[in-house]
Amino acid sequence: MFRTALRNVLAHKARLLMTVLAVMLGVAFVSGTLVFTNTISDAYQKSSAKGFDQVDVAVRPEYQDSRGNQVGRTPELTRALLDKAAGVPGAASATGVVTGFTAVADKDGKLVGGDWQSAGGNYWGTDDPRYPLVSGHAPHGEDEVLIDSATAKRAGYRVGDTVRLSVDGPVLTPTVSGIFTTDDGNVAAGGSLALFDTATAQALFGKKGTYDEIDVRAAAGTSQTALKAELDKALPAKLVETTTGRQLADDQAKAISASMSSLKQGLLVFAGIALFVGTFIIANTFTMLVAQRTRELALLRAVGASRRQVTRSVLIEAFAVGAVAGVTGLAAGVGIGAGLRSLLGSFGASMPDGPLVISPGTVVTALAVGVLITMLAAWLPGRRAAKIPPVAAMSSVHAKATAKSLVLRNTLGSLFAAAGIAVVLAGTRMNADTGQGAMGLGAVLLIIGVFILTPLLSRPLIAAAAPVLRAFGVSGKLARQNSVRNPRRTAATASALMIGLTLITGMTVMAGSLQTSIDKMASSAIRADYVVSMANRGPLSPGVEKKLASAADVTASSPLRNGESRIDGETEYLTGVDGAAIGKLTDLKVTDGSFTVGGTRVVVDEDRAKDLGWKAGSRFTAHFEDGKAQRLTVAGVYEGNDMLNGIILDNKVLTPHLSDPADMQVMVKTADGASAAAKDRLEKVLGSNPAIKVQDKQDISDEIAQTFTLMLNMVYGLLGMAVIVAVLGVINTLAMSVFERAQEIGMLRAIGLDRRAVKRMVRLESLVISLFGGVLGIGLGVFFGWAAGELLGTKMPTYELVLPYGRMTVFLLLAGVVGVLAALWPARRAARLNMLTAIKAE
Repeated sequence: MFRTALRNVLAHKARLLMTVLAVMLGVAFVSGTLVFTNTISDAYQKSSAKGFDQVDVAVRPEYQDSRGNQVGRTPELTRALLDKAAGVPGAASATGVVTGFTAVADKDGKLVGGDWQSAGGNYWGTDDPRYPLVSGHAPHGEDEVLIDSATAKRAGYRVGDTVRLSVDGPVLTPTVSGIFTTDDGNVAAGGSLALFDTATAQALFGKKGTYDEIDVRAAAGTSQTALKAELDKALPAKLVETTTGRQLADDQAKAISASMSSLKQGLLVFAGIALFVGTFIIANTFTMLVAQRTRELALLRAVGASRRQVTRSVLIEAFAVGAVAGVTGLAAGVGIGAGLRSLLGSFGASMPDGPLVISPGTVVTALAVGVLITMLAAWLPGRRAAKIPPVAAMSSVHAKATAKSLVLRNTLGSLFAAAGIAVVLAGTRMNADTGQGAMGLGAVLLIIGVFILTPLLSRPLIAAAAPVLRAFGVSGKLARQNSVRNPRRTAATASALMIGLTLITGMTVMAGSLQTSIDKMASSAIRADYVVSMANRGPLSPGVEKKLASAADVTASSPLRNGESRIDGETEYLTGVDGAAIGKLTDLKVTDGSFTVGGTRVVVDEDRAKDLGWKAGSRFTAHFEDGKAQRLTVAGVYEGNDMLNGIILDNKVLTPHLSDPADMQVMVKTADGASAAAKDRLEKVLGSNPAIKVQDKQDISDEIAQTFTLMLNMVYGLLGMAVIVAVLGVINTLAMSVFERAQEIGMLRAIGLDRRAVKRMVRLESLVISLFGGVLGIGLGVFFGWAAGELLGTKMPTYELVLPYGRMTVFLLLAGVVGVLAALWPARRAARLNMLTAIKAE
């Protein structure tokens, strides 16, 4: 039986090629994902480890006491503490580290690096081993700064140039005193790093005379563990904690692996989808191959082969196919991993250099996936073939499915589909947090149900295309009949395309609806013309609001200031606003009471009011961070959203209790409304500061839209793999169908059907099957997009379902194009069949 199985593989090389390709693409996606993420993770880990080469022990503030309670006031690392650390036995030197956000502008005044990746720090002394100088000298005073070599290259800066930058205050224009290299991961990812002398950095980052961290180097012959022990003895345990450089590197490696894990899981989900689609092709291929060898298998049974041996021969055949697909998929995956790394570079995203990482786990996974997926998909056709009695197989009695089996299949499919719809609908009535699991389970049940029912659905849906097919004469009639001749095969072929289009359509519906909802939220909830914030989403200096309020054409402004409090024993965050101006800047729907903020009157969003049991007129006591308490009254309850929610009170009440007031945003209304000129004037009032963003409603929507568009394009690209696999499935099915119908095609040619008509027949058959899969996929995608939107609507009151009819039409047309392209080779092969040879074929 082993020799028989190998002979069958070699005898049907061409027929199995598409199956090998389908499995290979899925395996390549899996192995490429593993190679890519392992390579990036390894490069960042090694680069990070280099960053700790100059650190044997790090001393940091201890933010918790021995019982794990948060320390009320952040401990300070002073110069005296640094000198004490430098003087412990086994210490060679100690370096004070100061860090903070620093926005660097290019020569056009635009921010270099991305948001939070724009960092600043201090250069220790005149020769800091952490940051080797490429050119220039160490910075001295506030008029000099060092910038990293990557930023210098991107922005075109050289030593001696003047650079515009900002921390959280006014724009500074120091001279570039030098350029340095660094292994900082953020810089490698496209960020920027600016270094000042220590005194300047401390003043700029609000840490005068103190440090964020003290890095201690060990003397020769002293281990990191021994140095840590000495520091623990000498330094106050309640104020600081010490960590070895090795531990810091290990922790950073774990953090990098964790961040890569989410990316890896996301990519593997799409690889799994491609493999899932591939199982339809494998099962379809082996079903047809086994059907073609029915008499051969029956003869084997007649001469003594058992059912188990017949099944085993099919599985051996599948093992051989899977092994070939696994090896070729692994090789292709290595290329994909290398290609993805290069692709990131072409998009401007840089990363540390490092070798391509092909771990033993990647090799084993690729081979195991290829073999297991193929064998699992081939097991059912092999088992089905083994159960056919030899006499029935020889006389082809088994050829048609019995009415009982079709009734059983349709009943089972109906039960799955009904259960899936019921669970999805139940999920839409839950909240966004608890409904996700139910929604996912319902989606899986529904897809399985529709797949089982696809043979039943194929007849009425394909019959609907009959009027169009009649226009193509005999070729159209034959194409329709061939499409429904074997409903199970048609179902398996169409389902592969259906799954890909379901996911693509569902994501498109959700993205379009979310974008519309965000636009609606921005336009309906905000009357302000502009929202001003930091580029890194950090706190703004209170001086920003004062400058904006003093601008000539500003008619109203209000900062959004955060503060922490304790209410009924629970931590609650408060939002402070200008009570007199907030009504002119927002348009929030009030459901109870009035939107009145001033004195001890506050407003609260519906969700918070429900949780706390409040309504208009309710009174409560807020305990502020300075320990003082005040009695407040709820003046109104409003519909919150992602832009404005929570407990809102007047800054005149909140600010006196804050030790370090800072604004997250400032809302501004101008006399002439939003315009390019007004925006330009506001930016100039703020000194054209690269660290501060001035955005109107459209800018806010566009910024969010960019995220959605990027995610959607990534999903399209990743799901494109599943669509490619589905195309291979259509080609494979048609090619093998042409082989099966060789005698029939020969007869059609003999009675007058020319080659062009034969090609047209095969192309139309492929088109009908592909459009059938496209209709099912788009229909399911719309349903899932609606259901997910209902779930999101529980957290986003402005959510509104938007059906992208234009894109859905494009998806359906693409399904048709897939059908036409997939039919090119099978149609050409059918037209080239020799009539006499085909008629004599068995």
